Amino acid sequence: MEQLVRSEGATPRTIGIVDGNVVIGLSQEQIEFFATASGIMKAATSEIPVACALGADAATTVSATIRLASDAGISVMCTGGIGGVHRDVPWDVSQDIFELSRTTVLVVCSGVKSILNMGKTIEFLETFGVTVIGYRTDRFPAFYSRKSPYSVAYTVNTPKEAAMVLVEKKKRRLFGSVLLLNPIPEGDEIPFPQVQHYVEIASKEAVESGVSGKALTPYLLKRLNELSEGMTLRANVSLLKNNAALAGQVAKELQNAY
Repeated sequence: MEQLVRSEGATPRTIGIVDGNVVIGLSQEQIEFFATASGIMKAATSEIPVACALGADAATTVSATIRLASDAGISVMCTGGIGGVHRDVPWDVSQDIFELSRTTVLVVCSGVKSILNMGKTIEFLETFGVTVIGYRTDRFPAFYSRKSPYSVAYTVNTPKEAAMVLVEKKKRRLFGSVLLLNPIPEGDEIPFPQVQHYVEIASKEAVESGVSGKALTPYLLKRLNELSEGMTLRANVSLLKNNAALAGQVAKELQNAY
């Protein structure tokens, strides 16, 4: 992902917390450590001070990452999918929604994670004033799938158009992020009904096993990979690379805009 950002003329800065210190631009060794070590803390915005105070190693969720990126003067953040409203768990809503409502950055993603209640998540995004635009699509992408049953009201066709939406939002001092929805490449997608079948099985198992809170998302993603025999992991890697390239293009346009 970092190589793809560089290839588009932008500079990647992978974010994490190492030994209680916020790092804006992890080294290759630090990234490998996060990928292989056990006991890594999962930190949303509210856990940033806990991780720092306790000297912990923490991987940052979307909420924490956009907060730290914004504080460091970074205007574009790239991820796979944002968190939102969970299925079958009353009032389990990700901090991503709240942080997206108050931090003005552009987030490139492939929609919300397929394990979530998409309809309710989309409603929350609208209620909290997050600007949602599709990149060359009028359908809300469903992470592993290019299209979901939900539409997107506004579409941009170039990285420059996407960058200008953020420029205008900042110029008018409007709080909240711009969510740029970038569908997974066509050759790597998994059909929406197939993914939903896996999600229904995994969600039912999670309820029966009493899995909830921060453990829920990792559990569900792991089960989806098992149920799909590795297809979801391959799709995840593809969409991450695709999003990184687009994020680099948008970041380059923002440089030119200023």
